[in-house]
Amino acid sequence: MTFTTRFAPSPTGPLHLGHAYSALLAHDMAVANGGTFLLRIEDIDQSRARAEWEAQIYEDLHWLGLRWPKPVMRQSERLPRYRAALKQLTAMGLTYPCRCNRADIEAAAGAPQEGVPQFGPDGRIYPGTCRSRLPSETADRDVIRLNMEKAVRAAGLRSFAETGPEFQGAHALDPDALISGVGDIILVRRNMGSSYHLSVVMDDADQGITQAVRGADLFEATQIHVLLQCLLDLPTPIYHHHHLIRDENGKRLAKRDDARAIAKYRAEGATPQDIREMVGLPLLSG
Repeated sequence: MTFTTRFAPSPTGPLHLGHAYSALLAHDMAVANGGTFLLRIEDIDQSRARAEWEAQIYEDLHWLGLRWPKPVMRQSERLPRYRAALKQLTAMGLTYPCRCNRADIEAAAGAPQEGVPQFGPDGRIYPGTCRSRLPSETADRDVIRLNMEKAVRAAGLRSFAETGPEFQGAHALDPDALISGVGDIILVRRNMGSSYHLSVVMDDADQGITQAVRGADLFEATQIHVLLQCLLDLPTPIYHHHHLIRDENGKRLAKRDDARAIAKYRAEGATPQDIREMVGLPLLSG
């Protein structure tokens, strides 16, 4: 099997040092194993994606010395693929439309109960207000959710392998943790045609990703992705969740943190080797 990694940024702002670390690490791992490094543009949210930011992604990554096969996969061109996956899950009786907004969910959640989690990897755990609605009742403003309890019963749950230093080892999916600690995730968001969870699972499978390299902040979401892989009969890659690059106060970097944008370092005369040193990766010889 070919060793294949990927870097999958969203064109919604400038790439920063954290992005540089993730992209370089995925690239280095592929090169070290005689594999392939792929680029994917996660532009499913067209309300925030900008062509100028996508162009900047290509420019910054090329400057860092990264190369990848073309054409680049772009999520905005893959809506039929996501719709087919949703149709498959709906045919299994696992989805329902939801009209609740954030305020509705907050109000329905009520007072916190001791020992019952309020938040999971997908945000506040949905209280199930619309769970009895049928797919045929879907309206224009609805999101589509996965009925987690039914999904867990329908799936032949599997484990996944993790090679990142913080979570290294085998991790088995826990049905109770998925039901009570994750809840009914969103599969299709309003005006987007998909969600991160559904898209990333389909994209990784279609690109033949064998090693999913990404930040440690996404580790808890991995159980969602592996569940969807079980339901859709897709392969599960090996996951490698790396540490996050943080500022001097220990805060993780964000796209609004322009002070650490790759383009700014470039403009100030930094070299790709300087960036590698800043994020703690080995320097390239020669």
